Amino acid sequence: MNTSPDTNAYTDSVTAGPGGAMTDDVGVITGDLTVRTTLAGDGRSAHVAVQYTGAEEWYTLTGSPAPIPRGGLAAYHRDLLGRIRRGQGATAT
Repeated sequence: MNTSPDTNAYTDSVTAGPGGAMTDDVGVITGDLTVRTTLAGDGRSAHVAVQYTGAEEWYTLTGSPAPIPRGGLAAYHRDLLGRIRRGQGATAT
């Protein structure tokens, strides 16, 4: 993960746990995913997109844009990766 404190976007690979991640576009996706978390223009929320690793299509993670917690965008992205690893239809909120 890019850990620069002034980064406005993070992209990482993760394997979704049982029940995968819920998207607005195609419902639940599972397996090896790439997750992109981008700071929104308001500076207080994040847009989250996921794709099957290696695919071209990106899907909006349900609940995106989501408010960024006090810990900042990097902390939110790390937490989000953990939730997707656990699966259960993980969402952005």
